[in-house]
Amino acid sequence: MSAERNIVVLTGAGMSAESGVPTFRGEDGLWEGHHIEMVASPEGFARDPKLVQRFYNLRRAALKTVEPNAGHLALARLEREWRGDFLLVTQNVDDLHERAGSEKLLHMHGELLKARCRNCGEVCSWSEDLSSDTRCAACGKTGEMRPHIVWFGEMPFELETITNALKSADIFLCIGTSGVVYPAAGFARTAAQNSSCRLVEFNIENTAISRQFRERVIGPVSVELPKFVEQLLSDTHRQAWLER
Repeated sequence: MSAERNIVVLTGAGMSAESGVPTFRGEDGLWEGHHIEMVASPEGFARDPKLVQRFYNLRRAALKTVEPNAGHLALARLEREWRGDFLLVTQNVDDLHERAGSEKLLHMHGELLKARCRNCGEVCSWSEDLSSDTRCAACGKTGEMRPHIVWFGEMPFELETITNALKSADIFLCIGTSGVVYPAAGFARTAAQNSSCRLVEFNIENTAISRQFRERVIGPVSVELPKFVEQLLSDTHRQAWLER
């Protein structure tokens, strides 16, 4: 085992769920009687912007009631102590990774704490409610500010960067994701193009993509991930000492 290896980590909803982040989505795909696409698509926003803004205003407010869990903290530690390249990709739109201390981080589905102007494209930090009365600080127009979130039918952010990192990864950790949302559900196959890449899945149950992984860790992420990171860093530090 080399002391210098490249790690790519993907985190999904299961990561934040252990911190109590509400998903606002039931098993029937409804939110307050509305199909989720009604509050998470450009068409839904055009049809009923007030409903869509309320959906995300509630999610944004909920962030103030939750904290990073031990899994978030373990990934921040791994980033700090790892000797090779490290990239954390999250499907989550919350800020729990940042609050845990992660810095080498990409939000492929956007961020709740940012807003984007449909008129001029300006992206800005935003922690309060959005409405049709919200004015863009860049262009001055009202009624054009939307959550900086990737909706159904829109392209995730930073895909080229993510794909390049996956192709050169020596370790790929897939944490708390169901494996049914693409393109993230295909990341393991991309990483597996490197035949020596270590593929590890963490989840509370088997998923739609579990068979793509050579190692699977079943159990709460907040319990299992810190143990894995401790062992990984111990093995790497030991190998680095032997190679001195």
